Amino acid sequence: MKEKLSTAEQLKKKYHKTEEVTNFKEMLYRSADIYRSRTAFKLKDEQGNIVTITYEQFKNDVVSLGTSLIEKGFLNKRIAVIGKNSYSWCVSYLASSIVGIVVPIDKELHTDDVINFMNVSQTVCILGDSKNLDAVLDNIEKVENPDTIFVSFDKKEDKNSFTHLVSSGKTLYENGVDDFDKIEIDPDELRILLFTSGTTGNAKGVCLSQRNICSNILSTYGIVKVKRSDLFFSILPLHHTYECTLGFLLPIYSGASIAHCEGLRYILKNLSEFHPSVILCVPLLLENMHKNILKNMNKSLPEKYKKTDGNPFNDLPLLLKKIVRTKVKNTLGGRLRVFIVGAAAANPEIVSDFKNLNLMTLQGYGLTECAPLVAGNTDFFQKDDAAGLPIPNVEYKINHPNAEGVGEIIVKGPNVMLGYYEDQEKTKQTIIDGWFHTGDLGKIDENGYLYITGRCKSVIVTKNGKNIYPEEVEYYLNDNPLISEALVLGIQKEDDDETYINAQIYPNMEAITEYLRGSVPTKEEIWKIVSDAVSAVNKKLPNYKHIKSFGIRDKEFEKTTTQKIKRYGDNMKVKKEEK
Repeated sequence: MKEKLSTAEQLKKKYHKTEEVTNFKEMLYRSADIYRSRTAFKLKDEQGNIVTITYEQFKNDVVSLGTSLIEKGFLNKRIAVIGKNSYSWCVSYLASSIVGIVVPIDKELHTDDVINFMNVSQTVCILGDSKNLDAVLDNIEKVENPDTIFVSFDKKEDKNSFTHLVSSGKTLYENGVDDFDKIEIDPDELRILLFTSGTTGNAKGVCLSQRNICSNILSTYGIVKVKRSDLFFSILPLHHTYECTLGFLLPIYSGASIAHCEGLRYILKNLSEFHPSVILCVPLLLENMHKNILKNMNKSLPEKYKKTDGNPFNDLPLLLKKIVRTKVKNTLGGRLRVFIVGAAAANPEIVSDFKNLNLMTLQGYGLTECAPLVAGNTDFFQKDDAAGLPIPNVEYKINHPNAEGVGEIIVKGPNVMLGYYEDQEKTKQTIIDGWFHTGDLGKIDENGYLYITGRCKSVIVTKNGKNIYPEEVEYYLNDNPLISEALVLGIQKEDDDETYINAQIYPNMEAITEYLRGSVPTKEEIWKIVSDAVSAVNKKLPNYKHIKSFGIRDKEFEKTTTQKIKRYGDNMKVKKEEK
């Protein structure tokens, strides 16, 4: 009898066909050639009208800016890019990574951190929004390279402005200066230097090659077909590899279009203006959309179908389901077909709810060090509660699994970074025999699906050796609509070496007010509601995982740019009376 193939093995027989590229210049020139007059970007002009940029124009702008950067002596030098998601950012990223080494920097960082990254990376030029550049210029005495060139995206009159450099580079190129065309890129050398704080607080420089990222683009295309008619709506920060690889470079490889969100408060407005078909997001964004959809659904449905708590959709008659699906799709721009979710685990119930609305939600797992994707749900196979299956040409396995099969996830493939910047020791500890040790805990089922159970460093170990993954307890807390956010910690009491579970909780005041039928809650009422929520969670968990104390926060937790709650700093502080 023929042995049954696992789902991961079946997937290998189904990959979409890809055309190999190993570096960004090759990818850019190929796309400009194939998709020449197609729309690469949809932008808004100064009057708020939507204008389009073709692939040919995009390539010409990258070549023009690159020509100016070479003329200024920046060939093979480190060039930083900072600012909100924009067309200028995308042109600058590609031009910088082809001419030299691009250093994408988080626009939300403190100015001292921005300057530190510029100094450590030996940046000779920084392109970005004037808001970010001005903050650095106000502290220019801290910048080690006195000759650093500042190129502003929005100060057009400046001789070093983005507009001026593109224009002067175009003139040079038209007059026969073809140095940019002559650049030969070694696909395996350092070309992208990213500083990541992760959730540990210690910034590490991640060194990526263009082959790392190009291999990830091809692997992703192999399992999630991008159509030329697709429009990607870019919300997450572009300095982050997840958005940069999958929300910018993947559509450029595929001949699709990109539109940038003008800010979180403009999401709904932008959706109706740009009509996207693909959105990359984090679970928090997905949850907020889901909450709004349920709220509006319950408002507009006939009384007998409304649910005060939960999703009424599954109990609706077929005709009403069809109407609701159309209404939901229209509020999201009318063309949306898929959410790609990363950075943390999505709630399987929310994934299932969106699927019922004919909106595919594909979650995956990745890290900056892996350029970033490692595993993902695909066009062919989906599992709502799993991070997915291995992407083409990438392997993962569990190192030293315990009795439940949980251990550290290790990864091998062409997407694994070159190493940590100027830190051979850390690189040797992390990449062993070609396997990258992620620091994340997970398990793999018999079909090859990967499940993330937590971070090695965030595991809480009790006195009797029991391992508690905070993410599991947080999942149950966050599942309660009266709780907005939660962070679970292990704490010790005075004169006691046992570790106890403490939960820091930020309540959902809007939901609590609704729950109390519109009256403003008192401190006592909030405490009672949160206490009941904690008790309800404890009933779902074994004794050793019970929350023994909790604190109520009056403001949101501090987060990374991908909306992960930071597991360091003020977030980890517990008041004495809570212990």
